[in-house]
Amino acid sequence: MSQVVTRAGKARVLAVVMGGGQGARLFPLTQERSKPAVPLAGKYRLVDIPISNCINSRLTQIYLLTQFNSASLHRHVSHSYKFDHFSRGFVEILAAEQTPTSDTWYQGTADAVRKNLIHLLNNDFEHLLILSGDQLYRMDFRDIIAAHIEKEAELTVATIPVGRDLAKAFGIMHNDGDGRISRFVEKPGTPELLDSLRLSGAQVAEQGLEAGGDHYLASMGIYIFKRATLTELLDNEMTDFGKHIIPRAIETHRVFSHVYQGYWEDIGTIRSFFEANLDMVSTVPKFDFFQMETPIYTRPRFMPASKINGAAIDQAVISDGCIIDRSRISQSLIGVRCLISPGCRVHRSVLMGSDFYETNASKDESDEKGIPRIGVGENTRIEQAIIDKNARIGANCVITPDDKPEHFDGENYYIREGIVIIPKNAVIQDDTVI
Repeated sequence: MSQVVTRAGKARVLAVVMGGGQGARLFPLTQERSKPAVPLAGKYRLVDIPISNCINSRLTQIYLLTQFNSASLHRHVSHSYKFDHFSRGFVEILAAEQTPTSDTWYQGTADAVRKNLIHLLNNDFEHLLILSGDQLYRMDFRDIIAAHIEKEAELTVATIPVGRDLAKAFGIMHNDGDGRISRFVEKPGTPELLDSLRLSGAQVAEQGLEAGGDHYLASMGIYIFKRATLTELLDNEMTDFGKHIIPRAIETHRVFSHVYQGYWEDIGTIRSFFEANLDMVSTVPKFDFFQMETPIYTRPRFMPASKINGAAIDQAVISDGCIIDRSRISQSLIGVRCLISPGCRVHRSVLMGSDFYETNASKDESDEKGIPRIGVGENTRIEQAIIDKNARIGANCVITPDDKPEHFDGENYYIREGIVIIPKNAVIQDDTVI
């Protein structure tokens, strides 16, 4: 068991990452993969964030609960996280399964944990840390564990201050003076309800927030349960932590919030995914992958360095194994093994790259079939777009959302929130205008 040293002393902590969500709002990126398996920042996957935060917090015993489109997630985790025989660390997958007592899919976050209690309770832990698999943030979990112990909490909910415009999308809490949660409302929908949940002036000052405007404490989907509390609160048929378990627990148990004020982004929509990735190309990104004291881990691929021939590149991230030939790249993120032919223009776009390089034989086969090779063909313009992995973009194509609806399903492409998405393995023939 991970024995974590905090300012409150030692604690035996087990971590669980929720990785089973369908991720419908991220479609078509989730057409063939689960949400935690969606590529991030050129070379990572979303699931790398919570796992890396655990490892950097000295939590090395981690379960990953999976269900929907999980094959690529399983493959990534099994190839990425290997501990030696002496560390006792692991990242173990618990896939949804039929049992003599249950033949249904996970019905929610609480139901997923409940159905795996038989496995979790075989571990000698005092506290269970539950994490989401689709968020971008960097957190030392030892701080929240210490606060949980110091306050003698039975359940602690990580929270982040948000404004009124975002509060409707989250579970919102109201605390008393010592941080104990007195109310919890999942996605408050009326102005009156929002008014009743906003932080007081004293609370705003205590948290060091900017005076003026409305502030709320939103749930981050990060929870710490005492072992006995976990089993007690799951001894029912309630399916979701935010909707059911936490509102009930507030009435019967010591439930506290732990306020986090660093960068945190819920990667729940195409727009949030797009903007989070493009922020990484800015001069000072909100999330810093260059922070080597707490690195983000992922699968080692052993690829060559990228080769750039006569290209003009401005504000871009170029991942490993790319070949970019006499093109212009601006404000864009270029993923692994991305091949960009001469004369291309790529602006404010995310290109995820490819899972493999074509051999000479496969290139000849593509030519015989009359389909473009993997990568981006000559003189193609891509703007405000996400190009998923292994896409074949022909020559002289134009891909842009200009003068198109905000939401549209086309042939081999989609538009969501004003962003064009070319799905995984798509084929876009020469001279196509999207």
